[in-house]
Amino acid sequence: MFRIMFYQPCIPPNTGNAIRLAANTGCELHLIEPLGFQINDTQVKRAGLDYHEMATVTVHPDLDTAWEKLAPQRVYAFSAHATRFHTDVSYQPGDVLLFGPEPTGLPDVVLQDEHITAQIRIPMLPKRRSHNLANSASIAIYEAWRQNEFDGAI
Repeated sequence: MFRIMFYQPCIPPNTGNAIRLAANTGCELHLIEPLGFQINDTQVKRAGLDYHEMATVTVHPDLDTAWEKLAPQRVYAFSAHATRFHTDVSYQPGDVLLFGPEPTGLPDVVLQDEHITAQIRIPMLPKRRSHNLANSASIAIYEAWRQNEFDGAI
């Protein structure tokens, strides 16, 4: 399936919701430290409900370690500044969908990383900064899964 990656997430409920998303779609969730919370934080657990045991979640100490472990073929970095829409990509199982921290998005050093296949965006109305992190991941994962005919879904 697909791999969701949150680079240095800051808001515990967003990660909890992403755990639930991963459990419900069969995606892996990869978190890049430092996290703005403890993974066993009450807010993470509350947002993830009883889905924690059904999700594959890996915490990596840094981005280089994640790249080494995942050996991704394709990585799509989501940025409000990109010009290409998330629907313009033909997703394949194993793709990494990379999202930045809630207050700032992905830093330039990550957006320019050699592993990044393309920078893409989720459309929104003008003069808006961004979508909620967990909502962005949901929008993107469901588009990728839809393109793959919801493989494995009931």
